[in-house]
Amino acid sequence: MAHASDGRSMEFKLPDLGEGLTEAEIVRWLVEVGDVVAVDQPVVEVETAKAMVEVPCPYGGVVTARFGEEGTELPVGAPLVTVAVGEGEATAGGPAREPGAGDGAAPTPPADPPAAEPKPEGSGNVLVGYGTSEAPARRRRVRPDRPAATGASGRANGRVRAAEPVGGAVGTAEPLDGPVPVISPLVRRLARQHDLDLRELTGSGPDGLILRADVEYALRAAAAQGGRTADREAGAGGAPAGAAAPAASPSDGTRVPLKGVRGAVADKLSRSRREIPDATCWVDADATELMRARTAMNASGGPKISLVALLARICTAALARFPELNSTVDTEAREIVRLDGVHLGFAAQTDRGLVVPVVRDAHARDAESLTAEFARLTEAARVGRLTPGELTGGTFTLNNYGVFGVDGSTPIINHPEAAMLGVGRIVPKPWVHDGELAVRQVVQLSLTFDHRVCDGGTAGGFLRYVADCVEQPAVLLRTL
Repeated sequence: MAHASDGRSMEFKLPDLGEGLTEAEIVRWLVEVGDVVAVDQPVVEVETAKAMVEVPCPYGGVVTARFGEEGTELPVGAPLVTVAVGEGEATAGGPAREPGAGDGAAPTPPADPPAAEPKPEGSGNVLVGYGTSEAPARRRRVRPDRPAATGASGRANGRVRAAEPVGGAVGTAEPLDGPVPVISPLVRRLARQHDLDLRELTGSGPDGLILRADVEYALRAAAAQGGRTADREAGAGGAPAGAAAPAASPSDGTRVPLKGVRGAVADKLSRSRREIPDATCWVDADATELMRARTAMNASGGPKISLVALLARICTAALARFPELNSTVDTEAREIVRLDGVHLGFAAQTDRGLVVPVVRDAHARDAESLTAEFARLTEAARVGRLTPGELTGGTFTLNNYGVFGVDGSTPIINHPEAAMLGVGRIVPKPWVHDGELAVRQVVQLSLTFDHRVCDGGTAGGFLRYVADCVEQPAVLLRTL
């Protein structure tokens, strides 16, 4: 469809990408100056503190300028590109008709618009306040069943809307061709990936804004009726890691900016240390029987079961017995909030730093499902394609630092969670087994916990149960 072309040059600014982020770094430009872009076409890939995101442009036309080189960090609201709207689409779809231009006939009165009226150059649904709206203050909640207040045709966020009758009974309401009130492109991407029409949703945010929670609820409802299963997003999270190196002095080193993933890690760890009075306990366990059980599972055919999936299954069983550790502290209300579901984070090392993807509803998954989800999230982390929703909302973290060849650690808790289970390397060691000295596969387990949510007895009980399951996997049968 050809859009009107009046020679205007529209400036598209870096939008609010959600999650309270205030800046993003340009990773890769997806268009060049002079390229023709379509409405909603991604024009740049940026890295926030939580994910890599392709940003779509709400205008169609020819790119006339780009702002910022790759590697440049831009604040939200800074210009990204300018687009000569309509030019590219007019070329592709034929000469565009100017608004008001006619063929000699008298102009159509506003109350009786033509059957097919040209739409403005932008989609109107990419970003509230950044898209094609004439005035951000005119944002309104889109209600398909709400009659219009005037008989004249008008605009809503830049979208032309046909007139509706004034007064009298109104028949079955047709959905308005108005803008979809969505701020974050991430919300739109989630809906697009699952073929969800955002116009069918009613937003729960301010002014009817559609939030991730609204999309997730719709996807869960569809899954309950036999539809697709969607990954769910919520909350806020980060990545546990060791403390950053001391800042170099101006005269004897190189300064490395704390930004992106590393900056988010630094902020998260600092906050955790300030707010959480943590403590750590640990125990050695004989993992020989667990390793044999895994070997037997994988020898029976079917998908291979990973060791981390078995450890995760042990974690969820332990949290069911000791729910105090699946909680968070509301400091303002001075309350401990015990959480119903277990959203299990796990540490994953990537080229861009340590991240903590989250396995949603880990308590409801079996070993095969956990294995598949760990593999999917690990691959997404490796290529830098984790979404903010896959990096946030964890309630408990499993840290398998044994992959680095170390036995133990006292990690920093992933705020605002209350505990983290650490697993060291599994190595042959002398061990007394059945009253005799033998070489067994031994692992060190550690639990770092928030002392506000429980005392040492609870933490020790949790860790002892985990160790018992590692040493005798049959213990899990009691809870299956």
